[in-house]
Amino acid sequence: MRAWGTRLLLMALAALVVAQFIPITGANPPEDPAQAIFASMAVPPAVSGILTRACQDCHSNRTVWPWYSRVAPASWLVAHDVDEGRGELNFSEWGRYNARRQDRKLKEICEQVERGKMPMPIYAVMHPQAKLTASDRNALCEWSAAARKNLAIPKP
Repeated sequence: MRAWGTRLLLMALAALVVAQFIPITGANPPEDPAQAIFASMAVPPAVSGILTRACQDCHSNRTVWPWYSRVAPASWLVAHDVDEGRGELNFSEWGRYNARRQDRKLKEICEQVERGKMPMPIYAVMHPQAKLTASDRNALCEWSAAARKNLAIPKP
């Protein structure tokens, strides 16, 4: 029975080594600064700081890839989360969103942080500086509400 345990452990280690050869790019797409949210609308410095420390890694083309993002299987999870985050909301592509989409995203920003959905809990564990305080959440919601009022949304 002990031989089976040893074999199983060796197979698991071999699989982990082989997994390191499955490529995950972990690269950031090119960014046009003119399309970034900070160029497209007024973002107060305090809110900019919150977005940078708590949201930017998954919701922009400025991801800072941590060391564990180069080690499988963590690399697969990190790449998946970043791809999904950018697909849902990308602050680097903000200027390409039409006014209706910007309005919806601004509303969702407040909803997600109020519900504790963003930043993702696992991200906040690995990046303690990303944890949002009540003051942070309030600042984001106040800013997003004010920004929504300033959008020129065409009438249907």
